[in-house]
Amino acid sequence: MKKKLCFAPLIVFFIFSLTLISCQAEKKETIQFKNKTAPIPKVDIADIEEGIKAFITNKAAENDGFFLVKDDNKFLRLQLVRVHTEYLSNLGPNSHFACVDLADTSGDVYDVDFFMEGKPGEMEVTETTVHKLNGKPFYTWKQKPDKTWHRLPVAEASNLLLGVIEGEDQFQFNYEVILPTIVGKAKMWIPVAITDDFQEVELAKQEIPGKHEIIKDIANNNAILFLDLTSEESGKPVTLVYNVKRKEKGPYEDASEMDPRYLESSALMPVGRRFRELALEAIGEKKNDSPLMQARAIYDYIIDNMKYMKYGDYGKGDSIYACDTKTGNCTEFHSLFISMARSVGIPARFSIGAAIPSDRDEGGIDGYHCWAEFYAEGKWWPVDISEGNKYTALSTYYFGRHPANRVELSRGRDLALNPGPEAGPVNFMAYPVLEIDGKSAVAKTTFSFTR
Repeated sequence: MKKKLCFAPLIVFFIFSLTLISCQAEKKETIQFKNKTAPIPKVDIADIEEGIKAFITNKAAENDGFFLVKDDNKFLRLQLVRVHTEYLSNLGPNSHFACVDLADTSGDVYDVDFFMEGKPGEMEVTETTVHKLNGKPFYTWKQKPDKTWHRLPVAEASNLLLGVIEGEDQFQFNYEVILPTIVGKAKMWIPVAITDDFQEVELAKQEIPGKHEIIKDIANNNAILFLDLTSEESGKPVTLVYNVKRKEKGPYEDASEMDPRYLESSALMPVGRRFRELALEAIGEKKNDSPLMQARAIYDYIIDNMKYMKYGDYGKGDSIYACDTKTGNCTEFHSLFISMARSVGIPARFSIGAAIPSDRDEGGIDGYHCWAEFYAEGKWWPVDISEGNKYTALSTYYFGRHPANRVELSRGRDLALNPGPEAGPVNFMAYPVLEIDGKSAVAKTTFSFTR
């Protein structure tokens, strides 16, 4: 299961209320937040994060290295995975709300909601509730007209509360990179969102140090920002701010010629006997049905047999890893689908970007999100299998639909760029690819938005 600590930048309470829906804990059915007239003192988010980590570490030291969380009538023995700073929220002087990812020894990840009181480094947890197990929520939160919040069973939640905005959405998407210390020379590649039939993108602001240019990945219709950097750019930000108008995506026709790559292997999405046998097992009695019906059978098989777990060697989009472990994040879910579909002659392709929260109007975004499309009945059909796995009520929606609240950054796998990294083709592109003196490096990257 996952546990998250969620704190957004300092905000007044009506903004916090928007954040609360996505990650909140409380043992009472209704929560009342009162406006306070006294100004809320500014608290450094990094201090709060360190305070939370220190609290969990200290409590774990008292229990053989495990942080204990009560769930029903038993105690879960968990270890910290991640503090989600994109959601960190200050409720008032020395009062904070958080979501934390914690894992047990089996690899299950729990998302636990926390309320805390005290100064950073001296915080005490006043309430905890297990919100999600391996990405699947037990409840969501809804605001009443009187501004109080109450827990709502997932089965009773609207699509909006479960992350879906239908029709159209508009938002500002912020992509920020902080360059690390550069000794010598460095090169960086960043995907650039472009306008297509489903999203209208305007680059409203850019802050780009060093020499730079836009290069084209014609094979996948990608635009890539290429930066040639020196030590003088160490520590500088790279900022791209987009105004985005996005339409909900359904099955659509594409007049362009079918690219044979959509039936072929890529480095981490092989096609062949193993995946064909698995696909035929999933298809079962539908082997003589249409490709559309067969794709649905593969989709259902993955939802039924895989667990959404950010644990182990996940996040590479490795179909073999997904097949062996039946776990992973969105990259594993969709890579396995693509390998299986292609192995039985159904063209399929990969895209990646970010999902924009539906239940609040500003704040951080919890990293990238990816999805897939397959070709049948003369149309491309969007699928989002990892989201269908998390929210069973939406499994039918996500077969053939992508909601409006997302932005696509790039398409395809094994991207061959010119100039390109010394490491060779890029697996996929959401975060920057950075090389310093020819060696792979990491730059801190954050996504945020305002609707």
